[in-house]
Amino acid sequence: MNWKIRFKNPVFIAQLILAILTPILAYAGLTLQDLTSWAALGQILLGAISNPYVLGLIAVSVWNALNDPTTSGVKDSERALTYTEPYKREN
Repeated sequence: MNWKIRFKNPVFIAQLILAILTPILAYAGLTLQDLTSWAALGQILLGAISNPYVLGLIAVSVWNALNDPTTSGVKDSERALTYTEPYKREN
């Protein structure tokens, strides 16, 4: 996978963060509005790390964020591997 290019794309970064946080918040029955301090976020993250079910949900969610369904297998296309910047469609 072309990691350098993926991390230059803010949409990918947001997708990855949400892929991790959403299962944690859903399992805990919380919304982002419930997180009012860094300590509260830390407690929720520690609880998630110790819960195998939540870790499984996170793994599936991250897999879905990383996998490109337009290619066979789990790697980027040959074209995507040649990018030096995220692809911008010319309209």
